[in-house]
Amino acid sequence: MIVCLKIGSLVVMALALAWAGVFAWWRQWHMALAELSLTVVGLAGWLLIYSGRMNSALIVIQSALLVFVVCFTLMFDVPNAGIPRITHLYLLFLALFGYINYLRRKSKVQIGLIAACLGAFVVLSCTTYALPFARVIPDDIRSAGVWINGVLATTMMWGGVWAIQREFTRPKGMALELRNAVRNNEMRLYFQPQIDHAGMIIGAEALLRWEHPKRGQVSPGEFIPVAEEAGLMPLLGGWVLQEACKTLVDWSDDPVLSRLTLAVNVSATQFKVDDFESSLLELVGVHGVNPARLKLELTESVIVHDMEPTVARIERLRGAGIGFALDDFGTGYSSLSYLRRLPLDQLKIDRSFVRESLECERSAGLVKSIIKLGLDLGFVVLAEGIETTAQHAFLLKCGCDEFQGYLFGRPMSEDDFREHVRTATFAAADASPDLLRRAVGEIRSGNERAVN
Repeated sequence: MIVCLKIGSLVVMALALAWAGVFAWWRQWHMALAELSLTVVGLAGWLLIYSGRMNSALIVIQSALLVFVVCFTLMFDVPNAGIPRITHLYLLFLALFGYINYLRRKSKVQIGLIAACLGAFVVLSCTTYALPFARVIPDDIRSAGVWINGVLATTMMWGGVWAIQREFTRPKGMALELRNAVRNNEMRLYFQPQIDHAGMIIGAEALLRWEHPKRGQVSPGEFIPVAEEAGLMPLLGGWVLQEACKTLVDWSDDPVLSRLTLAVNVSATQFKVDDFESSLLELVGVHGVNPARLKLELTESVIVHDMEPTVARIERLRGAGIGFALDDFGTGYSSLSYLRRLPLDQLKIDRSFVRESLECERSAGLVKSIIKLGLDLGFVVLAEGIETTAQHAFLLKCGCDEFQGYLFGRPMSEDDFREHVRTATFAAADASPDLLRRAVGEIRSGNERAVN
């Protein structure tokens, strides 16, 4: 939308300059000056959008264009028996443009501008009123302007209708595609390694990816909001949990992978489904998964609403052996009162804190306090979003238990993750304890048996 507004502002300036040139050629200096004022409006809008003040830009542009169209129509575009009034057609587009902005952000000011545009359109369409001191555009210019402005106004209206249609149909279309994606096996689990303070891989976070047959890999930032709005998170989350259980079963036969935990994000709508616990426990039982290897990650927004039922649900699942982590800690409703009551196993420090930890002493002190708080409450503290060795060293010094981020591996397919774990295990074999040495030996023996 920002790109479209920038282009629209440039188009307004270009058209206004073109008409100013035409009027100047015909020595209609008052009309040329009016068009130059419209150029100023377009420039002001573009500068506001460029500076990031989008809401101000939209209101300023609409208000200025409304005043300009009304004044220009009453001053210059006076109808006669042979040539109709035409400039007021732009008011319909302004009203439509205002409605598009209203869909983006509800505003009483926006409603007022829409009403003013429609009201002015009705008045100018139904009357031939003009200002007493009007300077009517000569008919030879107006005869060409009627067609040009008529085509431009209609084209702009078509563009506005297309934008609204796209806004209304895009989420529904993607929601339908998401349903079909689960059925057509287009969803994939990717895995990002999690390591301990010694640098050993101790688990992974399962991350959902959509391999669209035509668009390629669709970003979670694009389809997750659509899934939440369409109520599809229980469907997607159920698929993720089922695939996670299958993955843990596959890993159970591997001497190294069998010791890893697998963390799965659970949305608020999925977690609050009535039969969530029974369905999950049935899934774990059917696949024969060791529940201690499965960890559910909840955000603060899931927990703070309906605290008592949420705590009871967590305790029942923890009683079965499933672990729980509080994800993105510090970005929501962080409160010691609820944190003390939550039966959690792990606290995950949000990547935004990690990213800013080395930027200033205040950010560093905040990270230290979060880690100390988590440790004092008996949680395992994991920091995510680690991208540099300096961040890792700082978090180690602060006493952080576990780590996750691009520094240790990007999200990868299951085959790539298996290879990554094996490579990391072999690389650390010489420095590893006896248990890891035995695991490496079992891997090698298994490979030799497979070859034979």
